[in-house]
Amino acid sequence: MTDRPDKPKGERIAKILARAGVASRREVERMIADGRIALNGKILETPATLVRNAKGITVDGNPVQKTEAARLWRYYKPKGLVTTHRDPRGRPTVFEKLPQNMPRVVSVGRLDINSEGLLLLTNDGGLARYLELPANGWDRTYRARAYGRATTETLAPLAGGVEIEGVRYGPVQAAIDTNQAGNLWLTVTIQEGKNREVRKVLEHVGLTVNRLIRIGYGPFKLGELNPEQLMEMKSLHQFLPGYFKQPAAAEKRKPAGHKGPNRNKHNAHHRRKI
Repeated sequence: MTDRPDKPKGERIAKILARAGVASRREVERMIADGRIALNGKILETPATLVRNAKGITVDGNPVQKTEAARLWRYYKPKGLVTTHRDPRGRPTVFEKLPQNMPRVVSVGRLDINSEGLLLLTNDGGLARYLELPANGWDRTYRARAYGRATTETLAPLAGGVEIEGVRYGPVQAAIDTNQAGNLWLTVTIQEGKNREVRKVLEHVGLTVNRLIRIGYGPFKLGELNPEQLMEMKSLHQFLPGYFKQPAAAEKRKPAGHKGPNRNKHNAHHRRKI
């Protein structure tokens, strides 16, 4: 009989802390490098540390709270704020502007300092990652005001994707809403969300963006939100059934002959509540 390799004793700490809403995995790795995270009183030196849960972990000396049910907020990010928890240049951040009674949250992607509009915030790092992955195909929709001249014909090639300075950008849907004396308003939809993608692809066809507002991210819309206004989304399982049905999918993958409690009762007991 062949010995089975030992199973990993837990998960990487960055993944656990992202799921707990402390920060994104990359940000957690930076926090470890800065000596801000400890386990059982010992400052961590590597993000490869494996843990089973957040017990005994502190960030800046503060214990990490138990993971709560996933929550998601829509936030209208105004121009002039950076989407980071700490900015080395001392610029104002999104997270400094949030209400004091907000739990620790991470952003779903980013908006650069000169962009505004819909920014999704969540206390669940796993949910943030799910929404960010290009493979899941979430549309990001923007309204862009740009200077220059363009027609439907000049914008059409963007639909097939473009390469700019060695970087390949996926399909971009761009439609002109108004065009007056060289100033255009366009609706632009992308799926990847690379750094400054909308600005770069429009510049590629001769347009200079001077205002950029994100109005949609997947099933979530900016709607009537005003700058710095925040609104929590309810019934997340209705908007994101693929994410919240993952535990049930795992249950179905159990090998044939698995003996356990009644399946319906088991699923009802463990169904994630929002």
